[in-house]
Amino acid sequence: MTATNLEQIRETLKSIPYPGYTRDIVSFGLVRDIHLSAEGKVEVLLEIATRQEHIPTEIQARVETALKNLPGISAVDVKVAVTPSPQVPQGKAQGEAGGIPAPAPLAGVKHIIAVASGKGGVGKSTFVVNLACAIRQLLATRSNGASASVAIMDCDIFGPSIPIMMGARGRPQVSDDKIHPLQSHGIKIMSMGFLVDEDTAVIWRGPMVMKAIQQFSQQVEWGDVDVMLIDLPPGTGDAQISLTQTLPLDGALIVTTPQAVSVQVVRRGADMFEKVHVPIFGVAENMSYLENPQTGERQYIFGKDGGERVADALGVPLLGQIPIEETLRIGGDQGIPQVVANPNSCSANEFRMIASKILDSLEK
Repeated sequence: MTATNLEQIRETLKSIPYPGYTRDIVSFGLVRDIHLSAEGKVEVLLEIATRQEHIPTEIQARVETALKNLPGISAVDVKVAVTPSPQVPQGKAQGEAGGIPAPAPLAGVKHIIAVASGKGGVGKSTFVVNLACAIRQLLATRSNGASASVAIMDCDIFGPSIPIMMGARGRPQVSDDKIHPLQSHGIKIMSMGFLVDEDTAVIWRGPMVMKAIQQFSQQVEWGDVDVMLIDLPPGTGDAQISLTQTLPLDGALIVTTPQAVSVQVVRRGADMFEKVHVPIFGVAENMSYLENPQTGERQYIFGKDGGERVADALGVPLLGQIPIEETLRIGGDQGIPQVVANPNSCSANEFRMIASKILDSLEK
């Protein structure tokens, strides 16, 4: 009988789902350490952030049962370190009992990805609209021309810019108590920008913000959607916490610039996702460089390799580096994303490469 090794133990742990989820405890980041002695004793350290008392006990029992059945294992010792999950403000969605809740799935929506940034001004919304268009293009190609559906939920309640960048105007229609998202460039869109006048400031406290996000997820008739991107407001406030605890996220993307100050604050956003056990697909660096069209020489206006340093610190891949291009800015102002308006540009190619990596991750 062949003895079990550490890699087989890790693969076994990947088969154990978090209670209430299809995602496994390894991808959630719960497994902190594994040790296997020469005598066949396995020691596993789990770190779980939850306020639900039954969760640690249930996971511990599942791990013990799974590992005891492996060949050559003489004993199993599973230690669990429990830390409180982030406190959910009052006004949270019904059914959230602290810790990792069991978020209600969105009917017809296959995958949901949150796009976040540690601070404003990094071009996150520009990134979202172009990534959405790139994903739609690639899905159509991979499915041999079959229709592909991509959606954007704009949760940047206080500064919704997705409608302008997508050239979407008008008010959503309502029927049978359901809001129907607008469409532009083949992308379904829901945003606070459709519901308030352009010159009107949204001045809401936390519970109102969370209620709006819940309505976007529960009262919008999204229909069939292959991939939904969530444009989060910058930082780690009420909107971010509410969303991570009410929607079944497949993962998150972090957008940054090479600038040192942006790199420093990204860690906060990443830490929030880690605490609620949402895996981070990777880091995308925006405004990476400006290329001289005549000479090809690159100028690193905001610094160099900041995104790579962030990715290394988080232990996630650097998904891509988006250059500064005037047409990218013009497309955002005119409501035509770069991927659509200038599909052969350097930035459009980079967006498609990032989209390909994301789709590959979702298919695993």
